[in-house]
Amino acid sequence: MRITVTVDGTPYTDDVEPRLLLVHYLRDRLGKVGTVVGCDTSNCGACTVLLDGQSVKSCSVLAVQADGQQVTTVEGLSVDGSLHPVQEAFREKHALQCGFCTPGMIMATIDLLADNPDPDDEQVRHSLEGNLCRCTGYQNIVAAAQDAAQRLREAPATTQGGTR
Repeated sequence: MRITVTVDGTPYTDDVEPRLLLVHYLRDRLGKVGTVVGCDTSNCGACTVLLDGQSVKSCSVLAVQADGQQVTTVEGLSVDGSLHPVQEAFREKHALQCGFCTPGMIMATIDLLADNPDPDDEQVRHSLEGNLCRCTGYQNIVAAAQDAAQRLREAPATTQGGTR
């Protein structure tokens, strides 16, 4: 099937197998390897991307379902070489150890903060419960989400690449 999809601001038109998962299209066809293949069962959330601004686990979405839509991957968040405020908060708050879950956590956090710019810790934890981390214990991830929320509230909209 022929699809047209915009990924990180660049339009692509490709012929794909109807059963091709979005995660494999992004990684294998487009080279967006920041979108991690974790479990292929939608349990871990490492493959989370934004599809028209909403976080989705790209291992549970077919590439054909993204036809005509905008996909934002972790690689598409930086603007003019500057990290997105959520990426910066994750870095500064040490919200990673091995880094495997980090892209999915960042994308899910961006979606959370687009809907709720001032979440409390419980709301952050609830929003991220579909994204698993085996290393951190989540405390620094929650702290990074809170820090990112403050950054986004204080930042002009032009520095918030990838948010809706």
